Amino acid sequence: MRLYDYFRSSAAYRVRIALNLKGVKPDERTFVHLRMGNQRAQDYLALNPHGLVPALTLDDGHVLTQSIAIVEYLDEAYPEPPLLPADPVARARVRAIALAIACEIHPLNNLRVLNYLTGTLGATDAQRDGWYRYWCDVGFEALETRLARDAATGTYCHGDTPTIADICLVPQVANSRRVHLDLSPYPTLLRIEAACTALQAFANAAPAKQPDAE
Repeated sequence: MRLYDYFRSSAAYRVRIALNLKGVKPDERTFVHLRMGNQRAQDYLALNPHGLVPALTLDDGHVLTQSIAIVEYLDEAYPEPPLLPADPVARARVRAIALAIACEIHPLNNLRVLNYLTGTLGATDAQRDGWYRYWCDVGFEALETRLARDAATGTYCHGDTPTIADICLVPQVANSRRVHLDLSPYPTLLRIEAACTALQAFANAAPAKQPDAE
């Protein structure tokens, strides 16, 4: 198993957390430096035509892409500890929280979008960061409301064990800090993040602890 990774990618961060929670260590890690454009190299595009990280190659030659798909693969291939609840309604709730982050917040502040704002549309760095903060605020406001009022919320986004929802939340909060987003309106998100980062699986996956961290 080989993980194609980049320390600052929140999508890759999700997969690192899942691997750690499962106690699975890739045989190899290849670092794809997004800011240097390594993701557009022909050898990487041959592996992953989307030109994104993460990618996970399996021993049988299969190539898995998209962080949520990889995390769910890991959950099915390595069932303990489970990252989704057994109850169908609870599973849907966890997936909804995860996808609200992975599909609604994250794509709007992905590096490709930010580069388009500045490189093609001519936005200033301040305007780019304002865009980033705005969409994080929109998403976090809804998540805070949902999690704060829902009895299913526990120590973590759902109950008292980490799930895919937490795997998505922690990297997004970390990203928001890089653009100095005021997180004080989101005490529930911060409480859950603190509970997660107290676990070694989350702490060891943090960007600053990766070999390619700058």
